[in-house]
Amino acid sequence: MVIINNYEKYKSLEGVMVGSSSWHTIDQAQIDRFADATLDHQWIHVDPQKAVAEGPYRSTIAHGYLTLSLIPYLWKQIVEVRNVSLEINYGIENFRFGIPVKVDSEVSLQATIRSVKDLRGTVKVIVGAKLMIKGESKPAYTGDVVFLYHFK
Repeated sequence: MVIINNYEKYKSLEGVMVGSSSWHTIDQAQIDRFADATLDHQWIHVDPQKAVAEGPYRSTIAHGYLTLSLIPYLWKQIVEVRNVSLEINYGIENFRFGIPVKVDSEVSLQATIRSVKDLRGTVKVIVGAKLMIKGESKPAYTGDVVFLYHFK
C-alpha cells in the first residue's frame, strides 16, 4: 500500500504504476443487487439459465457500470491518501470496456498516477485505471479516473 500525505508525495508518483488491488470475486448475488439498485434487469446479467442457453458468453456477466463502481473500493487497497479534509470523485475520462466480466470472475485494479496538478489548493489527480480479470490477457476496461483532494 502506498501512503500519500500531501501534494508533494502525490506529485513524486506522477507516471508511476502504484500497484494492484487484491482479487475481488463478482458473484451472481452482487450482480443481482446492482441490478436492483440501478433498475437494470437485462437478462444477460440476471437470468443465469437464459444466459447459459442463449447468451454469447454462456454465463451471466457483470454490468459494466458495476465494474466501474468498484474503483473506489479497489483503489483504497492500493493507495491511502491521508491528511485530506475533502476527497471528491470528479470524473472518468477515455473509458473503454474491453471484455465482459463473467459471473464468478475475479478482478483486480491496476493503477497508474498519470498527472497531479495543484489548482490553487485543490489537488487534481488523474489515475489510469485498468481492470484485469484473472486468467484473461485483455482487461475488462481501461480509462482515467479523476479525483480532487483538499489537503489539510
